[in-house]
Amino acid sequence: MSRYRPPRPKSSPYITAEGAANMRAELRQLWKVERPQVTQVVHEAAKNGDRSENGDYIYGKRRLHEIDSRVRYLTKGLENAQIIEDKPRDPSKVFFAAWVTVEDEQGNDLPQTFRLVGSDEIDPSRHWISIDSPMAQALVGKSLNDEIKVETPAGQRYFVITDISYESPTI
Repeated sequence: MSRYRPPRPKSSPYITAEGAANMRAELRQLWKVERPQVTQVVHEAAKNGDRSENGDYIYGKRRLHEIDSRVRYLTKGLENAQIIEDKPRDPSKVFFAAWVTVEDEQGNDLPQTFRLVGSDEIDPSRHWISIDSPMAQALVGKSLNDEIKVETPAGQRYFVITDISYESPTI
C-alpha cells in the first residue's frame, strides 16, 4: 500500500498584520527560548553515556526536530506571505480581513460574524475563517444585503450579508 497523498491546493499567501506579528513572536520564542533550553537538556543527557536508553536524550532530540520543523515552516511562511495592512478602497464590499455578519435566509439561525483571514490564522473559536474556504469565497466582493449561496456538506445554504466592518467588533 502506498503512502502517496496528492498535494494540497496552494492556499492564498495573504496574512493580516497581527497574524504576521503572531508568527514572528512564535518564531522568536522557539528560536531564542525553547531551542536553547532543549539543546542544553540534550547536551547534558548526552554526557550520561548510553543514548539508546536515555529518555531525556531521545525525547530532547525529537523535540529539537519538532522545533526545527516549525521554525522552517514559520520562516518560509513569513517569506512568502503578503501582509495586508490597509483597508480596501471600497469598505462597503467584502475583502480580506473583513468582519462579515450573515443571517440564514430563512431566519432559522442567529446571525453569525466571520472574519476572513489567511490560512495560518484560522481560529474556529473566534469565527476566523480562511479566505480560501467556500464561505469566504462566496462572500468576497459582495455588498451589504447581498444574498450568497454556499455549498456545505449538508447541501446548499443561502445567507444574507447584514454587516461588513474592517474594525474589530466589540463582542
